[in-house]
Amino acid sequence: MLLVLLKAILIYFLVLLCIRLTGKRQLGEMQPFELVVMLMIADLATVPINDPYVPFYAGVIPIIALTFLSIIISLISRKSLRVRRLVDGKSVIVIDRGSISLTNLKKLNMNVHDLLEAVRAEGNLDINAIQYAIFENNGKISIVEKSKDPTAPTDSFLPLIIIADGKYDMRNLELCGLTKQQIDIVLKKNGIINPKEVLFADIRQDGTLYVSPKNGDYFTQNLKIKGVW
Repeated sequence: MLLVLLKAILIYFLVLLCIRLTGKRQLGEMQPFELVVMLMIADLATVPINDPYVPFYAGVIPIIALTFLSIIISLISRKSLRVRRLVDGKSVIVIDRGSISLTNLKKLNMNVHDLLEAVRAEGNLDINAIQYAIFENNGKISIVEKSKDPTAPTDSFLPLIIIADGKYDMRNLELCGLTKQQIDIVLKKNGIINPKEVLFADIRQDGTLYVSPKNGDYFTQNLKIKGVW
């Protein structure tokens, strides 16, 4: 009995340490691969506790291995956009400029009732007041409402990510009708020689480019865009 208690205490602190090392947030904010790792760790932690004949290391080694696997995948995902999309997936727009996208709902294996329930859960009762609704990788829905100012443009702006962690998103560049060379010129004018120095950059439908460097203050610039999204 004492051995089981000792195992439970040690594994508790081990799992707590592993979760702290991976830097995880609350359950609803986890990406799919993070959730899988956490569920497997929780399952493995119970094995040596429930069975006194299972050696302590039989539970410890897999837990440590999964923790380091999670850290390694996170590091690779930060460096590679392709790996990030493969592991995390990507956000899906289910309401685009006020219209519900049936195609994207099918991709998520959802129906209109599921969408309405998710929208209501966020406090939006009138679907006509929504310009964009986006299901994020972690399953949460983000909502951009239509402008309530009668003097403002009718369309709310949905930014496109151009650079994340120093890496260009070529799909989004093509979507907004810009090139790397055009963005590089803007960066150099603001003292940024290499895109790797940029933590995050996005662009809006009105042509406003927002850039936040890894070091220093953010800046914006107006660009002429050709694409529509």
